Amino acid sequence: MRPEDIVATIREVDPTMADLVAKEDARQARCIRLIPSENYASPAVRATLASSFTNKYGEGYPGKRYYQGQEFTDEMEVLVQKRACELFGYPHAVVQGLSGAPANLAVYAAFLKPFEGKIMAMRLDHGGHLTHGSPVSVTGQWFEIGAYGCNPDDVLDMDEIRRQALEFRPDILVCGYTAYPRTIDFEAFGKIAQEAGAISLADVSHIAGLIAGGAHPSPWPHIDIVTFTTHKTLRGPRAALILAKSEEHYQKVEKALFPGMQGGPHFNTIAAIGVALAEAATPQFQAYTHGVVANARALAAALMERDYHVSSGGTDNHLLLVDTFRSRKLPGRRVAIALEQVGLVLNFNTVPNARPDQKPLFPDGVRMGTPSVTSRGMKPEHMATIADFFDRCCAITKRGKIEKGTGVFADKAAADALREDVFAFTAQFPTFTYE
Repeated sequence: MRPEDIVATIREVDPTMADLVAKEDARQARCIRLIPSENYASPAVRATLASSFTNKYGEGYPGKRYYQGQEFTDEMEVLVQKRACELFGYPHAVVQGLSGAPANLAVYAAFLKPFEGKIMAMRLDHGGHLTHGSPVSVTGQWFEIGAYGCNPDDVLDMDEIRRQALEFRPDILVCGYTAYPRTIDFEAFGKIAQEAGAISLADVSHIAGLIAGGAHPSPWPHIDIVTFTTHKTLRGPRAALILAKSEEHYQKVEKALFPGMQGGPHFNTIAAIGVALAEAATPQFQAYTHGVVANARALAAALMERDYHVSSGGTDNHLLLVDTFRSRKLPGRRVAIALEQVGLVLNFNTVPNARPDQKPLFPDGVRMGTPSVTSRGMKPEHMATIADFFDRCCAITKRGKIEKGTGVFADKAAADALREDVFAFTAQFPTFTYE
């Protein structure tokens, strides 16, 4: 179903909501979407979300439900599990996770006791995730956390991580990050976890699609448990999967997720995951993931040519971090707000080895990625144009602050001209290209 058909169907019942959906469709079409966590789900994935599976309820797992009428939900869920295992190489898959945070928490709950368990993971300001032990998350409040970070070159030092792990002796060692632009050495992490007596957990939410498409090394067979969201580079619905290497771990995680944390599964979302996995098994998707990495590297190179400080000197995956304060004396939050006004949407983000007083809400940098622009058919040769837009916006922002509370640049004429150029550029790329 086309976006306009969806809006027309909604309008028959709720014109107000239809207007909001239409506005969001238009916003996503005209902007350059650079948030690494976002993508364009295919029409088939979106149609499956609206299928009759949304009408069905059924706590439990296939063959072990607490409700009747599960003939086709059981068949569907088993199919999705099989596709996940085939695509990622793990023998066991839990496909009922509602999102990445509860998926991670289910793993912790399966193996740790609150206020007794120990987790070692990357610190938040260097690229880790809230659910990897941040003090503002229950994961940081319920468990003892040992944090590792990047070295002065903004990359992981595996010898130092090994030293810390052997000293801290975590129960779970976490790798996989929300803002780390380099290849993850899963084999090294697996060996360190074994040596330290820990379960190894890889949260590959950001790079799951790249792994599926062969654009990033796989955690198999080095990592015990893998979690990931399905809506980022995998280009599926908003949900999460958990993969397990052993039957014992699989059974514990299943029980921790349901009945430990969740109730009835979202069958329409699980079915949509299945469609996304089928798409991810195609040569077209494999080409897409390599295109994502090529675009990210080209964008990083174009920004560095313009004298921006790109963390670690580039990227191996779909995202990059830019220290805008070090580059232009512009705080990341200010840059992100300014960029949105001219049609470039990314997020402000902490960067490794920046000023010691940077805060998550007021960081020194921004984070950007190429999953969405690649889905629209943009190629490496287009990344210089995006870098130019970024640079022009920073220059306008340096000349004068955005007037407080208005979202209007002091140099309004320059901002308007840039916005028109951005919208003219995006008009060349349909929202649902997928090539």
